[in-house]
Amino acid sequence: MTAGDPVDACESTAAFLRQLTHERRASAHTLKAYRRDLASLLRLADGRAPESLVSHDIRRFVARLHGEGLGGRSIGRQLSAWRGYYRWLVLHRGHASNPVEGIRPPRTPSRLPGVLSPDQAGALLDRTPEDELETRDRAMFELFYSSGLRLAELASLQDAVIGDEVTVTGKRGKTRIVPVGEAARTALAVWREVRGSLAAAGETALFVSRQGRRLSVRAVEARLQRWAQRCGLGVAVHPHMLRHSFASHLLQSSGDLRAVQDLLGHASIRSTQIYTHLDFQHLARAYDAAHPRARKR
Repeated sequence: MTAGDPVDACESTAAFLRQLTHERRASAHTLKAYRRDLASLLRLADGRAPESLVSHDIRRFVARLHGEGLGGRSIGRQLSAWRGYYRWLVLHRGHASNPVEGIRPPRTPSRLPGVLSPDQAGALLDRTPEDELETRDRAMFELFYSSGLRLAELASLQDAVIGDEVTVTGKRGKTRIVPVGEAARTALAVWREVRGSLAAAGETALFVSRQGRRLSVRAVEARLQRWAQRCGLGVAVHPHMLRHSFASHLLQSSGDLRAVQDLLGHASIRSTQIYTHLDFQHLARAYDAAHPRARKR
């Protein structure tokens, strides 16, 4: 909080933030975001009391923010904060109406996720491990690409024999069963043969570090970057790129959007539709036939 802060100088915005702090017990991060967005509202109001603003003013502010180069998502976040503030004014200060209701940010073109081509994925995963840690790494990366796992899902796996499928716990504690391709099963079996020489006593994680403890998500990211550099792909590779590649390649082969949604663990099919820019081959095949690294060689 700085001296002369316009949000604190305005009685209603300061009271709103106090309510967020004491009654709703908002986190420091949330409060900082609200303070920033309310400061933007006051800047755009240019000396007018926020209580005097109407929908036309809010629409003009949105246009101005867009003209300043702010994207649709950032403007949407500000509108959400402003909407919450005016809702509070209506409920607690008798304000006539909420001028932000019904106002939406400009649409932002969807950014397509970065994916590897099937040939790039093959080059990445066909590299021969040079030691025990790389044996672990190859098993991790094969499983990422084979089953479309999230980074946290892979890092949380427990040591167990993995067959044709594996159960993972995703966002909001939801579990799902995903298939495991032959290439991933083979790599996992090789890793489990050497895991015992690295794992600390009582460690239950499937993937462990040099110290024998569960591998952290940051360590997984770093190992993948190192592995990709050694493969000479010439592109930055991160775990989510392997998940995107899984979805894109499977969708290209099968054309089954609903199945890919289930395999990815998306709550809404809208999250999966980002992959529909691909040319579908509309093949009615099961997973083992559709996924590039699930096929027997």
